[in-house]
Amino acid sequence: MASHPGSDQGKGGKSGLSGVQKPPAKRGFAAMNEAQQREIASKGGQAAHQKGTAHEFDTEEARRAGQKGGEVVSRDREHMAEIGRKGGESRQSAQRENGKNATSPRSGAGSGSEQQSRGGARQGNAKPEDEG
Repeated sequence: MASHPGSDQGKGGKSGLSGVQKPPAKRGFAAMNEAQQREIASKGGQAAHQKGTAHEFDTEEARRAGQKGGEVVSRDREHMAEIGRKGGESRQSAQRENGKNATSPRSGAGSGSEQQSRGGARQGNAKPEDEG
């Protein structure tokens, strides 16, 4: 019988069984519970700061990291659409609370005339010497 490169020979495997093996037991850091891991990691971070070797972001590095994260998030179109809906809902509810509820949020008919009248009032208040 010829030996094949993919055979179980020399691997200590048991041929003929169902092939179900339990995963190896976790060791070291992975075997600890989350609280123990956090405690050890915290000590490591404190030691690095005391030693002066801890990494600290400068403004440029932080800007690049934020930009990279934003690019990744914006690839998820469904997520971005959800954010947009929430923003629109928030804006509509704020307008209702302020008593600026237009008949149609997209029409702009009610809000446009309000803006014009407010703008005119501002211009009139800006130049009091012209009135008197």
